[in-house]
Amino acid sequence: MQRLLPDPGPVNVDEQLETYRPWEDPHEERPLVAVNFAATVDGRASIDGRSGPIGSDADTAMLAGLRTRFDAVMIGAGTMRAERYGRLVNDMEKREHREQLGLHHDPLMVIVSGRLDLPWDAPLFTDGGRVLIFTASRAEPPPTATPVELVRHEGFVDLVAAMRHLRQELGVRALLCEGGPGLHNELEGAGFVDDLFLTIAPKLTGGEAPRIIEGDLPAVAPLQLAWLLEQESELFARYRRP
Repeated sequence: MQRLLPDPGPVNVDEQLETYRPWEDPHEERPLVAVNFAATVDGRASIDGRSGPIGSDADTAMLAGLRTRFDAVMIGAGTMRAERYGRLVNDMEKREHREQLGLHHDPLMVIVSGRLDLPWDAPLFTDGGRVLIFTASRAEPPPTATPVELVRHEGFVDLVAAMRHLRQELGVRALLCEGGPGLHNELEGAGFVDDLFLTIAPKLTGGEAPRIIEGDLPAVAPLQLAWLLEQESELFARYRRP
């Protein structure tokens, strides 16, 4: 892997992320929020309904590396149904490294699910870790091996209230969102996104697959390029919201 910007030269994922410490810069009312997506050159965020086929092993390494740098990871219910998540950090050495950094050994998995329509047999609910679900549903989830906490909102999930809860009630300083595009749109529209990590895969897919953000924003959101990496024609960018 080569770093193109800044300071061009050879690098690997762990080296690039070592100095990225988002938990040191939380906001008073909410966590620092980063969003991570992989997209094709024509801007599509999924192939056959899933994001996994877009990126390479290097993209997977970047995803796994980013998860070790955040207090919590957030996804929408549609992403959970499509990707059927398991435990966020399976590697014991990575969990120990998190503790050395002053982070909990398992990042908190946060799911936004208005109707509580989730794949309860997915590995996330059997393999351990920590799960928090923001929901507007009054239904009760089934028993799960992984502890699950519910925070209920009236009518719809209020992301402003959810962010305040994460920061002030749970002490979450840094939150990584992994999609989907609709949740990304809500976060951007609220002005919550501080960092955007974007893998651009050297692929064209066409079709009607969603982009990394779906919906209208109240205004064009400017971005600043913080770094750019390349491996085998795949690009790894980090953008900041000024």
